[in-house]
Amino acid sequence: MRPKFLTLSRRDFFKGLVIAILTAIITFLTDALASGMSLDLQLLGKVGLAAAIAFLSYLLKNLFTNSQGEMLTPEPK
Repeated sequence: MRPKFLTLSRRDFFKGLVIAILTAIITFLTDALASGMSLDLQLLGKVGLAAAIAFLSYLLKNLFTNSQGEMLTPEPK
């Protein structure tokens, strides 16, 4: 069962974490391949920022989705 409009479940946090990790890995691989694999603090910061943005984006999307899967629509009565 999906959470109601403006609520989040534990499953949402888990799925958001998976999305954040995958985003971080893909960002790291893309930057590493493009720059010739120079691992430095700046690259890790960019990867962490991309992961945080992906996590928050996923949670916000789920927060504003009702139990019917409709975005920005209150729960049907």
